[in-house]
Amino acid sequence: MTIVISLVNCFRITSSLELLMGIRWPRILRPKQLSQLILSQKNPLKALQIFDEAKCKYPTYRHNGPVYGTMINILGRSGRTTEMKRIINQMKEDSCECHDSIFVNAIRSYAQAGLTNEAIFLFKSLPEFNCIEWTRSLNTLLEILVEESKLESVYQLFLENSCRWEVKSRARFLNLLMNVLCRMKRSDLALHIFQEMSYQNCYPDKESYRILMRGLCEEKRLNKATHLLYSMFWRISQKGSGEDVVVYRTLLEALCDNEEGVEAIQILGKVLRKGLKSPKRFFKQIDLTQCQNGSDTEDMKVLINDALIKGIVPSSDSYRAMAVDFYAEGKIDEGNKVLKEMHDRGFKPSVAIYEAKVAAFFRDGQVDEAIMVIDCEMVQKNCVPNIRLYNAVIKGLCHERKSTCAVKYLERMSRQVGCVPNYETYETLVDGLCKDGKYVEASNVMEQMSINSFWPRVGTFNSLIQGLCQVGDLHGAIMCLEDMISLALTPDIHVWKSLLDAICCENGMNEASFKTLEQLQTPYHSL
Repeated sequence: MTIVISLVNCFRITSSLELLMGIRWPRILRPKQLSQLILSQKNPLKALQIFDEAKCKYPTYRHNGPVYGTMINILGRSGRTTEMKRIINQMKEDSCECHDSIFVNAIRSYAQAGLTNEAIFLFKSLPEFNCIEWTRSLNTLLEILVEESKLESVYQLFLENSCRWEVKSRARFLNLLMNVLCRMKRSDLALHIFQEMSYQNCYPDKESYRILMRGLCEEKRLNKATHLLYSMFWRISQKGSGEDVVVYRTLLEALCDNEEGVEAIQILGKVLRKGLKSPKRFFKQIDLTQCQNGSDTEDMKVLINDALIKGIVPSSDSYRAMAVDFYAEGKIDEGNKVLKEMHDRGFKPSVAIYEAKVAAFFRDGQVDEAIMVIDCEMVQKNCVPNIRLYNAVIKGLCHERKSTCAVKYLERMSRQVGCVPNYETYETLVDGLCKDGKYVEASNVMEQMSINSFWPRVGTFNSLIQGLCQVGDLHGAIMCLEDMISLALTPDIHVWKSLLDAICCENGMNEASFKTLEQLQTPYHSL
């Protein structure tokens, strides 16, 4: 118990020592310099101390919006919502001009900390700030409320803010509201919002039609869905757009499922002529009579999809839209047909298509096939993976308890020019390795993470320290504790217990580990 008390005291002493360490201030301080200075700090409390001291050392200096945004973001990421709230209030009192993105980050930080009511209160207090646009803040808050199923709050915010001049674009907000209603099987209300969009000074876009079409078809309101399709021809497809094919396909497949094959064939012809504006030469390649002879619903869907693929006016956007839609629905064979058609037409598949394909394979449990996409197929097509695709592969492998295999993609990213691992990459890998009991490997990844100035959450630190204690790597556990202390994070009580158990174990602490523990307690050991 004496050792544990020493560790606790060490935690308090080193945290205090770090905050007392001085910095070299410039002769004249500018906001951009201060932002760089606080960003370079490992400890968020040290960054906050520098932020607060700036005004005392430079009486004529004033924080601007970007400096406040940097400080708020640092505190939010580290989970220090109390300190973040103080800085937000200080920004309000200073009445400095601030950007919408500051509140977006603050709202997300509150939500991650389980303080949704604080996020709502902050948004409602925006009139007190010198901020001229709230569009992103409103959309972010609404998305969070939808995820938490707080639909009454969503509706109330809609009534209070839909007509405010600070909200510049309402289309995304109304699409979100329609999506919620369709998920609640209230496509009738979603249709009403759709029809009223013009009164909100905005017009339906492709996403509006996609959401409403899917909602109407899921509720078997096919007459309304058909009228929606015709209005789409008139409004946004007058010139023909291959990207609209995902909306058309939703209705055609719903008609097949409802045993209305004849109607589906008739509408398919109109889609090809009016919606997609297919050149006449493509009609010679399409035999719609096959649909009439097919009695099986699934066979008819395949024939209709083939007709749409061949009838599309060839373009990267149209093929991408259709392939991504197929893969999102788990229809891998149909997605592969689109890829083949793209290749035959001389188009190169985009990374977005491969992202959707990899995600489809992982959802279906086909891990080896997902790996083949990035290791072989993309190489053959000279398509270079991006950070999102690498993260998707790493996440999929970790979910399948193959975190060791995922590590090689971190190494591959590090060798690829212009593709730098981000916070999500490291966080996913460290968590995945810990879940697989690969604590030493997780510690190595976290070391790379720290070199790139990324740090995991408190829970990840706690899991890693406890795991290292379990496998007998007490030196590594204490090093992780050292990193945790330097970030002004408080270890969980179970972490202290794990350290105590490891120390008390017969061979749990060697001479080197004792020396490390002694170093932690010396005033010269700066974290």
